[in-house]
Amino acid sequence: MARPRPSQAAEPKAYRKDAAQHLYITNKDRIFPGKLPPLLYAIGVLDVEVDGRGEVQGLSWQRAPRHAPEVIAEIERTVRAAAPYPAPTRMGRVVYTDVWLWDRSGRFQLDTLSEGQY
Repeated sequence: MARPRPSQAAEPKAYRKDAAQHLYITNKDRIFPGKLPPLLYAIGVLDVEVDGRGEVQGLSWQRAPRHAPEVIAEIERTVRAAAPYPAPTRMGRVVYTDVWLWDRSGRFQLDTLSEGQY
């Protein structure tokens, strides 16, 4: 995979959008299109540490969907497989947080770019 354009974000909340867009590009066929159904299979809140080159250095769950261990494993695999991320050039490294909204179909949206729910 080609290295993505560096991020110009100056703080983690702004970087989160760059990372979410990157994840959507690298997982086009796995993004849930449109509004999500009212009952999701799993919701997880994950911190991702990215170094100055855009490589994932660590993952830490703030809220893991423990009822769905297969989703936990798949989210972690997906985050790592999407590397390299946009390099956080203005911060040197970053820890950003996003909420994963997981449908029973195995497709997802990230809260940062979510189209909402019905």
